Amino acid sequence: MSYLNLGIVAHVDAGKTSLTERLLHHAGVIDRPGTVDGGDTTTDTLALERERGITIRASVASFPAGDVTVNVLDTPGHPDFIAEVDRSLAVLDGAVVVLSAVEGVQAQTLVLMRALQRLHLPVIVFVNKIDRRGARPQEVADAVARRLSPDVLPVQRVLAAGTPSARVAPLPDDVLHAWLADEARRGSAHPVLFGSAATGAGVPELAAALGTYLPVSGTGGGAAAGSDVEGRSGVVFAIDREGGWKRAFVRMRSGALQVRDKVDLGHGRAERITGLRVAHRGSLQSRDTAADGQIAVVHGLSTARVGDVVGRALPGDERASQFPPPSYETVVDVDPADRGRLYAALTELAEQDPLIRVRRRDEEITVSLYGEVQREVLAAVLVREYGVQARFGEVRTARQERIVGTGHALEVKKQDGNEFLATIGLRVEPVTAGSGVTFDLECERGSMPPAFFDAVEDTVRRELARGSLRWPVPDARVVMTHSGYSPRQSHMHQKFNKAMSSTGADFRGLTPRVLAAAVRRAGTVVCEPVHRFVIELPDDVVGPVTSLVGRLGGLPMESGVAGVGIAVVRGEIPAGSVAALQRDLPGLTHGEGVCQTEHDRFEPVREVAADRR
Repeated sequence: MSYLNLGIVAHVDAGKTSLTERLLHHAGVIDRPGTVDGGDTTTDTLALERERGITIRASVASFPAGDVTVNVLDTPGHPDFIAEVDRSLAVLDGAVVVLSAVEGVQAQTLVLMRALQRLHLPVIVFVNKIDRRGARPQEVADAVARRLSPDVLPVQRVLAAGTPSARVAPLPDDVLHAWLADEARRGSAHPVLFGSAATGAGVPELAAALGTYLPVSGTGGGAAAGSDVEGRSGVVFAIDREGGWKRAFVRMRSGALQVRDKVDLGHGRAERITGLRVAHRGSLQSRDTAADGQIAVVHGLSTARVGDVVGRALPGDERASQFPPPSYETVVDVDPADRGRLYAALTELAEQDPLIRVRRRDEEITVSLYGEVQREVLAAVLVREYGVQARFGEVRTARQERIVGTGHALEVKKQDGNEFLATIGLRVEPVTAGSGVTFDLECERGSMPPAFFDAVEDTVRRELARGSLRWPVPDARVVMTHSGYSPRQSHMHQKFNKAMSSTGADFRGLTPRVLAAAVRRAGTVVCEPVHRFVIELPDDVVGPVTSLVGRLGGLPMESGVAGVGIAVVRGEIPAGSVAALQRDLPGLTHGEGVCQTEHDRFEPVREVAADRR
């Protein structure tokens, strides 16, 4: 059996979840297609997804298409959940990009198509909603060629567009179809199909096209593949919990997993598989083995994180863990009695999604986000899944501090008010952005027990991550220059006396104070995220739009022609100005401007306005 791991991606409300339902119904997996409005879809499993009618987490369904088993990932379409989209794309064989025949190419469509192109994934374009009043399938197909890729080719024509009886008819050209099939499987060309998820028009043709225009993977391997332990390889692309138990979604690339196997997750972690389920005919079914090409839901991997490689690493596996960091954050608070529960819940959610980053400084808890909608969703998840009623502050730009000089601080035990039985000297030095935090010793490692050095290093890393002064410090060299401790002591003929002897708590307690003093003496500069942007717009409004970018602290860097009457402007802009740019762009471009941005780097804060968001 061959497998096709398929992504269905689209702008919000283009109909991708409805299309998934219609494909499952066509294959006989479900009796009737669920609807987003009815809240009974197969793939939107979160209660919040059913309520809002949007997809938040990537989910997996499966159906047969000829001799190919299609594992379809119905991925999120809202830009606040683009991280979910990116991690899902990294494990795909190909994708279907869904557009509305009414609304056409939209901002998120461009973002998704560019992501697919970066990954060199084969793509089928499906123009949905041909039955809707105002449907203009041919115009949309032309816009796809103009704005998404010139390498697209319609293989159908639409009859009675914009009416309930809208249907599709093939373009008869066997030579063309044979050529296109080869090119499409290589990702060099993209067939365009039409249809309606609401009526089912064009869905059988799309199902048949999947195995024709997209590459398949794996052979299913069966039990025999389970013996290939050395060749076993998979990548974790999602984590969630079911009934309190952690489960990892794993795309198998070679070999097989079997229940009770002990698997290597890297970094010295080895876990035993306690259960396996594989997507089959619309549901997850228990199996003893998950083989090459399949997507498995694995139980027992308690330390697994998104991006982990199960077994042997293969080229391309690193894509599942390479995502831009969130550019925004918000303070989260609860009643004092619930603060511990809140932090534990957020920590667990961050474990499922490494792009949710949680910091705790004194009594303040901060969580990183991609946008306003994600904040709303996170609040609802905390209530529904953890029973925590949290209060969220305003979304603000996430900042960090960069070390600019060298600073040293020293505290000696029993001197100058040092109440800890520990001597710690730390020197902080700047390093290149992106280098991370390193910890080195200039004092003799044998000068005190290794556990005390470990306590200092662990505390240094934790304090820099949460903000030794105010904001996180992601890059620094920290050198321990002095060390000292009080050996185990006791009063005469008495047992060990903690008041006279150093413990790890002394070093964990003193390190934050010494580190903060060293960082202050080194000096820091506050940095903010900077985004790259691409704006497609009518060529007669380039001037006003570039002026707007400049007023918001951005820098237009190049412009060019994207098509007849359409210009493209590229540049960079502080993340704190992105919302204002998105808000003002439609008015300047008669509603035709489309802007996509993505995180690029952190730079010293550019003070343009008190609050650009």
